Amino acid sequence: MAREAPYLAVADALRARIKAGEWAVGEKLPSRAQLAEEYGVGRNVTQRAMDRLIVEGILEGRAGSGTYVRRPRERMRMVRSRHRERRGGSPFRADMKEHGRRGTWESRSDARTPAPEHIAERLAIAPGDLCVVTRYEFLADGQPVQLSESWEPMAITGDTPIVLPELGPLAGAGVVERMRSIGIVIDAAVEVPRPARATQEQANLLGIALGDLVMEIERTYYDTDGRPVETANITVPDVRWEVAYEIGIQRPED
Repeated sequence: MAREAPYLAVADALRARIKAGEWAVGEKLPSRAQLAEEYGVGRNVTQRAMDRLIVEGILEGRAGSGTYVRRPRERMRMVRSRHRERRGGSPFRADMKEHGRRGTWESRSDARTPAPEHIAERLAIAPGDLCVVTRYEFLADGQPVQLSESWEPMAITGDTPIVLPELGPLAGAGVVERMRSIGIVIDAAVEVPRPARATQEQANLLGIALGDLVMEIERTYYDTDGRPVETANITVPDVRWEVAYEIGIQRPED
């Protein structure tokens, strides 16, 4: 992880120190120059680490003053980032670990499921082409926090050990790592977030009320040739989570 995104390692260290109470709510953190010297990294690395914690809602920047520990939010913030898939293992489990929670999930896969028209369009296959559909209920410390329905074309995974996402040698490893094991490199993801109201089934699974606000995220992974290899519908209850997107900006060299 550190080789690809060293600022994430610094962010992890700062997050742990804040949770341990080294800096209290409202207290100012050392300058990025001081932290850069402490961690033996460049100033852009510490700045990006602090920016990440601002995105997560842990820190807040005050113009002309510095960066301070923010009062905890009532809702947790779920950060969607291009670095989520570079940490190895399950992105969800890593997300929950950042919040000090244990991430687990329950799932059910059905193979040889004909793709409905809207899924076929997203996967650039013909309606009725066979897929594996996996439905997930994601848990944090045993409490439901997220739902997902994932579709993968069997033309890609059907004759491989990873045909069922939660069985085999890479069970639960995440789409990127599983696909890499069969020679498919995923280098892009497109997410389309839309507000919606919870259906009765979603409400029952998430422990919320019928009609409560949820965020529906339509996510599709693409390989290096631009071919879609997996698509999913992710449901996040708004009462518990707010969704934030981290967008990397190319910085000029110091």
